[in-house]
Amino acid sequence: MKIVIAADHRGFELKESILLDSLFADVEFIDSGAHSFDEDDDYTSLAADAVFDMTARDVERAVLICGSGVGMCVMANKFNGIRCGIGISPEQVASARMDDDMNVLAISADYTDHESVVTMIRVFVDTDFKSTSRFERRLNDIAEIEQN
Repeated sequence: MKIVIAADHRGFELKESILLDSLFADVEFIDSGAHSFDEDDDYTSLAADAVFDMTARDVERAVLICGSGVGMCVMANKFNGIRCGIGISPEQVASARMDDDMNVLAISADYTDHESVVTMIRVFVDTDFKSTSRFERRLNDIAEIEQN
């Protein structure tokens, strides 16, 4: 599976550790930035670049990392077709994948340790959307709002 990954300066170190983690040998990460530590970078442009990379490379999922996770999440959700949520626990990430077809996972670098992030990303990768009429109806409602 291909996954776009991006982080601002507060998430840079965590992103780099994820890229080196052997538990993701089956995942091709497309590093959308930041490519070097820059204390003055902005999560807004990095989140937007990641979403653009998803579209341009036909990648279905992304992981975004910033200090609280909120900034990246808010920015990503400004784009049609993006369903971004903040990862809190593996169980919550699984629920968001199964029920809401979350396609972008936002991570808080300040409040999440490496081991927890690895577990949440693994769940994000391995959990499929549970396509039921109720869940499909909700996604259709979201798509309709995006059209307006």
